[in-house]
Amino acid sequence: MYLGIPENGSMCIQTDNQRCYIGMDYSVLENEADRRVHLAHELGHCITGSFYNRWAVADVRKKHENKADKWAIEKIIPREKFYQAIDAGYKDAWALAEHFNVTLEFMKKAMCWYEHGNLAYEYYCD
Repeated sequence: MYLGIPENGSMCIQTDNQRCYIGMDYSVLENEADRRVHLAHELGHCITGSFYNRWAVADVRKKHENKADKWAIEKIIPREKFYQAIDAGYKDAWALAEHFNVTLEFMKKAMCWYEHGNLAYEYYCD
């Protein structure tokens, strides 16, 4: 079944009985790295229970988005493997992204999370 989500490429919902459903728009998510990052992020929402509704204020949304991202980072780029890759010579964000098969933006978040304890790579890690 095709699900059109052109604004962000993926989404998840949680029903009243606590079941999670994830939808992904493959016309937006064109490569494996995009799909991998989006799926991990949406699973992060499901596993951590980080949901909000469309009326939530921006700071509440950001809190839940960050929680999902942190879960995703720790699952697909575990801290130990991240530092092993750096020790093996993968020093640049793009090289690490290719090594872990994730997007460059996601890798920058991971680098900032592991090096600075936050996801604000646009301020601290770019």
